[in-house]
Amino acid sequence: MSAVRLTLIGKPGCHLCDDARSVVEEVRERLDAAGVATTLDERDITRDAALAELHAEHIPVVQIDGRRHAIWRVDPDRLAAAVTKAARNPLRALRRR
Repeated sequence: MSAVRLTLIGKPGCHLCDDARSVVEEVRERLDAAGVATTLDERDITRDAALAELHAEHIPVVQIDGRRHAIWRVDPDRLAAAVTKAARNPLRALRRR
């Protein structure tokens, strides 16, 4: 089973982004203990004009394997369930190509 790719899109100085990062890290630790591997890529909208145009008023954004999961607030139980489901999906690897 390959690692589920999480992406956190935000910007420095954003308190909601800091909150989301904390939730994502908490969930990643919980999932790691349960044997579900994840990676985390953080993207800063102040360094990417295309991201800023897409998400300027809708940060933070959490994506699972490139698909939007949440904006503004991240529920830890909902995130954990969605990542676990993604990890168990046998077709996931085909969609990521």
